[in-house]
This record gives sequence, structure tokens and C-alpha cells, in this order.
Amino acid sequence: MYPTSCDTFVALPPSTEGQHRIIFGKNSDRPCDEVQEVVYYPAKEHGPEDKVECTYIEIEQVSQTNAVVLSRPAWLWGAEMGANQHQVCVGNEAVWGKESADGEEALLGMDLVRLALERADTAERAVDVITELLEKYGQGGNCMEDECGFTYHNSFLVSDRTEAWVLETAGKYWAAERVEAGFRNISNQYSITTKIDREHPELRTYAQEQSWWDGKAQFSFAEVYSYSATARIEAAGGRYCEGRKLLQKSEGHITAETMMDILRNKESGINMEGMFMTTGSMVSVVPKDPDLPGVHFFTATPDPERSVFKPFIFVLDIKQLKHTCSPCFGEEDPVKKKPRFQSKPNRKHALFLKHEGVAAIIDSTMERGQKIEQNMRDLETKKLAEMEKYLTEGIEDSTLLVHLFTDTVTEELDIYSDADTV
Repeated sequence: MYPTSCDTFVALPPSTEGQHRIIFGKNSDRPCDEVQEVVYYPAKEHGPEDKVECTYIEIEQVSQTNAVVLSRPAWLWGAEMGANQHQVCVGNEAVWGKESADGEEALLGMDLVRLALERADTAERAVDVITELLEKYGQGGNCMEDECGFTYHNSFLVSDRTEAWVLETAGKYWAAERVEAGFRNISNQYSITTKIDREHPELRTYAQEQSWWDGKAQFSFAEVYSYSATARIEAAGGRYCEGRKLLQKSEGHITAETMMDILRNKESGINMEGMFMTTGSMVSVVPKDPDLPGVHFFTATPDPERSVFKPFIFVLDIKQLKHTCSPCFGEEDPVKKKPRFQSKPNRKHALFLKHEGVAAIIDSTMERGQKIEQNMRDLETKKLAEMEKYLTEGIEDSTLLVHLFTDTVTEELDIYSDADTV
């Protein structure tokens, strides 16, 4: 197994249909046996002495955290992708370069995704949160539920109602690019070249000290900090180029459905198969109008081609998303006990279990499988149509949306239960 992972996309006006929405999307590509859960945490106030226990380390808590919805590997604290009540969306990518990735336990890139969502009310503020935490605590630690020691640096794509930012890191060093129009995507390679809108104050000095840059040539972050070529980087480059082509193909007309189709595309490698595969997917639709809600769609199951994108809208009184929340093992979790990862408990949530059984039916019986997939797609199409009303007219009665995601999961489970009885 040669790990590669993830593709993240954003489309802003004028590339989006109607030119008044921002569309965000990500495929999380992880080990094929890893469970990804979708969970919700409400906004919360914290005391001045409070700490927050991340995947490996404990850090200082802030006085107020935002409400967040997260798609995450079930064994860790952070997230692969998610959104918050301010309609900030964040996704991360594994990247490798000349700066060695540290195996010493610190903040994971996935921890930084969650921390940014919990603490930031704009995309640019999310960049501040991540870079400040990088400077204070660093990034590092095993990124798989395994003793293999899989480590990497991180890049992030962050969006809000008005703009997006690409943030790429190498240890504590970083460069950031503002995206105000059009589209942008990231894969497992550095992509910021000479358009650098913000950077670590020692980014160029450090590169000179390492003899990566002579101080005279035009500074390109990607060229200076990247490997010249490896199989992993070349594979990521292929997906990056294919993703850009798919966005360009629909430029001016990109919708939620467009983004879902891109995430389902297997020919490009974006919908990944094999030992590393797409284990969870997300698409968000965020209107520029602050009076309209954002709608955040999650699969919570592997392979978006045979999954349902289910809608979530931030309203008051949402409870935990029980059907997509994995079992909790508390202090007995093998991730928390040292030495770590001595065993691997069953983390499958209710939807994952049912989806796993139906996937086997789809693989083994063509006619029956096609009927199941059609019912899944019909459910998704129905929900997309229902969400369009909220995206254009707003919310009159928020109580109708408290159980939106959970109710949609229940409808999906009903499809799977019917399939079991056929």
C-alpha cells in the first residue's frame, strides 16, 4: 500500500450557477477498513482554565466554541472536513515535501480542521487559528489507526460566504493564497506558486538556510518546498489536474450536483478505490446572502458513487446524529492507551453497517443492485430539490430542520431494509 489521499474543491461566483453561491466539496480518502462518522457538536462556552484534549495532546481551550458538523475517522478527535454555524467550511490534504514530516505527537492536521471550525467565524480567521496553533504546538503524530507511523504535513482549503483560502504547510512554515472568484482545488501536493497573499515570517529565510532557494530567483512555494518528483507526488498531480479539468468543464454552471458528480468520478482517481479509498464525502452550498442558510451534505459511508449525500442545516436544538455516530470506548480506547494501537475495536455505526451489507448485494446481483442504487439516487434528488427552497427563500420554521440529517438517514436505512427483504 502506497498511501495517497483526498481531493478538495471550491467554486465561487462567477463559476457557480446563478453566481450567488459558493460550492465546497471534498472526498476523504483513507484506509479501506476505516470507518468515517458524521457528528455534531453545539456551540459552547468554556471556563478560563479549561483545556481541550485533541487526538494526542491537550491544549488550551477558548472561551467560546462554534457549533460544528464534522466528518471524521471514528478513532480520532479532529475531522477530515466539516462546517460551522458561520458557514465556514474546511477540508485538509496530506502533503509531503523537503521538510520531513514529524512522527512526534503534536496536533494532527485533522485536529487543526476541527479547531479552526470551532474557533473561526470567517475563512481568513480560520487561517489565523491554524497558523497560530502550528506555531505554538506544531503538527505531527501517526495519522492512521495503526502502528505503521503514517505521517504527513497538511494543506487546507477553507471557504465562507465571500471567499476561500488555500493554506499549505511544511512543519510550522506556511503559505496562504486568497481565492476571491472562480474555482480552486487541492490534492496531495503543494500548489501555491508565486501568488502568496500571506506567509510565515521566516518562510523564505528558512528555505535559504536549507539551500532550497538562493534568494534571487522568483520565490515559488511549491517549487521551493516540494520534492522534485516521487510516485506519490505524480499521482497527486494527476488527480489535481483532472479535478481542475472537471471544474473547468462546468465553469459558470457549477452546482451541488456538479460537485457530487466530480466526487463520484472514478476515471480521474478522485473517487478512489483500493487499499486507500474514498471513505466519506462532503458537499456544501453556501449562499452569499447572510440571511439564507448554508446546506451541508455528507455521505458518512464509503464510495460516493453508491452513497447518498444527506443534508444538514444549522438550527437550534440539534441533537447528536445517532445513526452516523460510532461507538465510544472512553479511556479504554486503544488510541488513548500507551503504547497506542495495540488493538482495533469495531467502530462501525448503524448506517455504516447497513450500507456495508447493501454494497455486497449491489456487487453480487446486477438487477437488484441497480434498483437499490436508483432508490438511493431518487432519495438524494428529492432532498436536493427540498433544500433548494431553503437556499432561495430562507427558513420560516427552523423546528422542521432539527432532525433533517437524521430523518434522511432513516429514509436511507429504510431503502436498505427493503433491499434485505427482497
